[in-house]
Amino acid sequence: MELRQLKYFLKAKELSNFTEAAKILNISQSTLSQQIKQLEDELNVPLFNRIGKRITLTEAGEIFSDYALQSISRANEGVLVLRDLKNLNTGKITIGVIYSMRILFAKTLIAFAKQYPNIKIQVVFGTTKDLLEKLNLHQFDFIVSFHEETKEPHLKYHTLLKSNMVLVTSRKSSLAKKSSISLNEVATLPLALPFSGYSTIQFFVESFSEKNLSPNICMEINDIPTLFEIVKTGHWHTILSDTSVNDPEVVAIRIDGKNMKRNIMIISLKEAYEKKAVKKLCELLTNMHAKKY
Repeated sequence: MELRQLKYFLKAKELSNFTEAAKILNISQSTLSQQIKQLEDELNVPLFNRIGKRITLTEAGEIFSDYALQSISRANEGVLVLRDLKNLNTGKITIGVIYSMRILFAKTLIAFAKQYPNIKIQVVFGTTKDLLEKLNLHQFDFIVSFHEETKEPHLKYHTLLKSNMVLVTSRKSSLAKKSSISLNEVATLPLALPFSGYSTIQFFVESFSEKNLSPNICMEINDIPTLFEIVKTGHWHTILSDTSVNDPEVVAIRIDGKNMKRNIMIISLKEAYEKKAVKKLCELLTNMHAKKY
């Protein structure tokens, strides 16, 4: 059953004449008759009583006409929705973002929502591990995450920026005026770090191990704002990406070492259809935050 056949059927019903319907539809009468006959054969019931050149609907035709009209109307509505989707007047995108990018991403989100107010956006913050798992389950259109490991062949990667790893300390700390600090010195400090499920702490555990250092980890907390509150006391310090630091009461000190930079990437499924809204949001992210590296 094709929409074309439904349109032919409804026009014949409206005019009660195959010849007139064919003229309006700009097709031959034989084509119209053939298409309606195919529709009747598929439904296994006659839709018209044919009396000479005059036609009338059968009981089945009367019943079917309501459903045919609904089908055409729904299809037309679908065309309008797709047109709106293409023009970014409707749609929904779901994104996963690491906690370290919440500040920068919020700026992008505000700018995008102002530009495309009819697009519904769902943002989920999480760890790199959790976000990648959900992306592979098709729960996100894309994620913004750290990535240094071997690239998976089914994923598409776009480097957004390189983030410096920094020691975060209280502005009143004796360390606050330092422009940089060595990993050896960091290992001697009392540290409150992100929870072990976070990519950042895994990165530093490996970095400390490579130098045979045993850091003084006093606390592990799975909430960045709480870490800041702990650091503000001046008794503890933390290690984070510089993208997550914007509190005036703390200072970010660059950690020395060529490996103290991490890639933050936009990651998506290679085979997934890229919505126009997703493409626009990724472009906005890149334009607002990408750094030369």
